[in-house]
Amino acid sequence: MKKTIALLTLAAALAAPMAAQAHRAWLAPTATTLSGNDAWVGFDAGMSNQVFNPDHAAMRMTGLTITAPDGSTIQPEHMMQGQYRTTFDAHLTQNGTYKIANVMTGVMASYKLNGEQKRWRGTAAEYPSGLPQGATDVQATRTANRIETFVTLNNPTDTVFKPTGEGLELVPTTHPNDLVAGEAATFKLLNNGQPAANLDVTVARGGIRYRDNPEEMTVKTDAQGAFTVTWPEPGMYWLNAAVRTEGQGETPGSSASYVAAVEVLP
Repeated sequence: MKKTIALLTLAAALAAPMAAQAHRAWLAPTATTLSGNDAWVGFDAGMSNQVFNPDHAAMRMTGLTITAPDGSTIQPEHMMQGQYRTTFDAHLTQNGTYKIANVMTGVMASYKLNGEQKRWRGTAAEYPSGLPQGATDVQATRTANRIETFVTLNNPTDTVFKPTGEGLELVPTTHPNDLVAGEAATFKLLNNGQPAANLDVTVARGGIRYRDNPEEMTVKTDAQGAFTVTWPEPGMYWLNAAVRTEGQGETPGSSASYVAAVEVLP
């Protein structure tokens, strides 16, 4: 029951516009560019008032996948869930770029049964057959929430950026492990494989507890889903976008969100 409640809370938080909510989800590496024959990287994941500052709740990693440069998956090591953050390590043994993503998909529905308001959550394959007989006033939303980051051992590669066609996904023009303060970087957002046009993308720099200025900005995607960010300072940055469509009866609407952590070097 506790696991179900936590997943519902996280899904609801990610489905809402991030600018309008108190807690923000994030998955951040200890380093993004490494060298050598192999390397270890640590990761923190949580939901907090300030990005990358664990002060609210740990993130459950039920949808975690670490994709290696050759397309294979590797297992996280030393996984631990604390009160405010989840931590794990990844052992990098291939040259190139890795994608670390926590992805949650499913269907959330509300309905009435015998005059009482009820809620249901399950997979897309279980909907609508998973609803009880006699359910009325059904309102359903198909959710796709993606939280990710990227790390590179030696030379950057682009094989991990192939989109799956589900939910909001980032397809970079500028490699996310090749970002420099004062320089412009361009990315593209896709929604279910199609350009995600006219979306607001929130960009926030970490380390806010040490300064008065939140240093947060919003950029908008163009008709092709592309957007450009010029990084004002070095640091770890949090990117977020969300899109929602309304459903009709048992035909579910959709709610997709995207979060990424990228490092900008001096």
